[in-house]
Amino acid sequence: MSTLQSVPTLGTHPAAGRNPSRSETRELLSHATYDLLVIGGGILGTSVAWHAAQSGLRVAMVDAGDFAGATSSASSKLVHGGLRYLQTGAVKLVAENHQERRALAKDVAPHLVNPLTFYLPVYKGGPVGAAKLGAGVFAYTALSAFGDGVGKVISPARALAGNPGLRTENLKAVAVYYDHQMNDSRVAVMTVRAAVEAGAVVLNHAEVKGLRFTHGRVTGADLSDRVDGTEFGIDARVVLNATGPWVDHLRKLEDAASDPSIRLSKGAHVVLKRKAPWKAAMATPIDKYRITFALPWEDQLLLGTTDEEYTGDPADVRATEADIQQILDEAAHSVRAEHLNRDLITYAFAGLRVLPGGPGGVEKAKRETVVSEGRGGMLSVAGGKWTTYRHIGRTVMAKIAKLPGGPLNDDMVALSQLPKRPPLPGVANPNAVAHRLLVDHDLGSRLDPLTARHLATHYGSLSFDIARLANEDPALALRIHPDGPEIWAQVVYARDHEWAETADDVLRRRTTLTVRGLDTDEVRAGVEKILAKRA
Repeated sequence: MSTLQSVPTLGTHPAAGRNPSRSETRELLSHATYDLLVIGGGILGTSVAWHAAQSGLRVAMVDAGDFAGATSSASSKLVHGGLRYLQTGAVKLVAENHQERRALAKDVAPHLVNPLTFYLPVYKGGPVGAAKLGAGVFAYTALSAFGDGVGKVISPARALAGNPGLRTENLKAVAVYYDHQMNDSRVAVMTVRAAVEAGAVVLNHAEVKGLRFTHGRVTGADLSDRVDGTEFGIDARVVLNATGPWVDHLRKLEDAASDPSIRLSKGAHVVLKRKAPWKAAMATPIDKYRITFALPWEDQLLLGTTDEEYTGDPADVRATEADIQQILDEAAHSVRAEHLNRDLITYAFAGLRVLPGGPGGVEKAKRETVVSEGRGGMLSVAGGKWTTYRHIGRTVMAKIAKLPGGPLNDDMVALSQLPKRPPLPGVANPNAVAHRLLVDHDLGSRLDPLTARHLATHYGSLSFDIARLANEDPALALRIHPDGPEIWAQVVYARDHEWAETADDVLRRRTTLTVRGLDTDEVRAGVEKILAKRA
């Protein structure tokens, strides 16, 4: 049965209250002087834009691709304290990570961040013994004040009952601890939305072609709209380079003689269809420094990650055949072979970790954030991770507040005066949202339970806006692909409210169709048809 039978009439009219058009946004960007221009719409850029707009600054943010279109949507999808940091003695760092993890899960994004139990299997001859791991997971959960439970060691039989994919040959014991996971793309989009609601002006698919200078100081950028080729410029008092793997490229535009400041490590992942329910994720030590993950995620099984130096063009990063084989081989340490069949693979992807320059292998390098100021006064920020992305935004804002010349505008609010844990848009209890989607006749009750649950855990209370679209046009209530929970109303919503410009924006980052292996030619054509009807 065709999944696209209603596409010709879908999405003709824009959803109410849509975002400004690209031309309208370019006008806003071109005809004002902003306090802060953020170049780069990944986790660092969006966090700074959000905090800066909350502080009362006039903020613009642009990205050459899609928001979170590179590394920020190619993570391991974890919000975690960093268990492996304990072995380096970074107790304070782990405690701080736990604090941020729990803030995201309880107050900032409870509709997007979900609890996840982890099994850490101990095999005969493995790199770490059961006693050491047991002590480690106890200390790890103690640093989170046992908020999710007490780390402990359980028997192989008990672990197998929770995870039917667990390999039990030579299994001595299983350590248990607790963290959280998320859909990184959805958290990114919601953070962009939060920045815009606070006053920021944003545009994706807008590439910086050069920097603007006034008396030797960087005071803006010249850009090209990659959608239609329009050239425009933005003036700003301060420019922040948050371009991730491209941070040194932009630094070269500021100062051609600047030395490299970062190195890159590639992390690849593989997504497979899940053959059985998993009640816990698995984190398996491979050696002294590395752990391989097997995570239940989006009804799939997510495996990874690799950690190797990358020296190529960041735009060309991808999961190679060698990466896929390495990931499957490492997963086989603790996952039964029938769960790792190549026929189950739906998707593979790779991202680049931005690490400080220095000696030694990338697997041993510190995962820290570096903020620097160039000869032209441009600030550059590199490194970081999802768990602490709010903290990184505050750190950069503290640096901006201390720049010479005083506050960037007279209305700038001190960080200490801002809400400590402001929620992302849509914050709500997903269970309550899903229930209302199914019973509220004002919403039409056109959704099946799987779709209702999916919407609730990816949009929170914003799900009601999508349900209303489906109620107004029954064709929008149809599933995009029969094997996935997404409906056509999400494509219209992504187009009008979430800055989706291309099919990949929708399929890879606004929905889960690509990671489920459902972005067929037919589906892609239907999405492109809806995007072409943009008002």
